[in-house]
Amino acid sequence: MSDQITIEVFNHLVGLAALELTEEQAEYLRKQLNNQLKVIQELKAIPLDENVPISLHGVPYEKENSVAPREDIWKPYPDPEAILAQAPQMEDGYIIVPDIPHTTLK
Repeated sequence: MSDQITIEVFNHLVGLAALELTEEQAEYLRKQLNNQLKVIQELKAIPLDENVPISLHGVPYEKENSVAPREDIWKPYPDPEAILAQAPQMEDGYIIVPDIPHTTLK
């Protein structure tokens, strides 16, 4: 992989995602993606021992020292109508949410 996302590759990805961006928005987004790519490459360059497990993190789970996960048991809510009554608009038992208009990026 190259060190940066070129304008051609970026425009191809924008087309695949069906995004409508101004030139200013496109350049800003491409710059931010390249910054993220740079950080990923810096992290990749950190030497790690081959024996380090991929999922290793700062809080180890030790079965003998940890509380056992609780059983996942479904319990119906006693009065679902009380919750649904709080919705501003309902239809056939479904909550209707307003359309979110398209906004432009700043």
